[in-house]
Amino acid sequence: MSTAATELPADGTVTMFTTTWCGYCRVLKKALDREGITYSEINIEEQPDAADFVMKVNGGNQTVPTVLFPDGSAATNPSLAEVKDRLS
Repeated sequence: MSTAATELPADGTVTMFTTTWCGYCRVLKKALDREGITYSEINIEEQPDAADFVMKVNGGNQTVPTVLFPDGSAATNPSLAEVKDRLS
């Protein structure tokens, strides 16, 4: 069964797993917006399957922002430069 947390983002975009209170998430979202990088945001506090995915890629921790790339790889709290590099 496919869920939002397991669907890969379209080429050139990312999926960002966040919480409402995460300062690092807000910083990364502003940077992506400024650079015109499209992203889908999934709040892990509202979607249990998303929290499970984040825990899977972060050694059991609900660390955000976790970013899912079109190639299926993920990064935890990546810099804007890392996101741009991995999308190119």
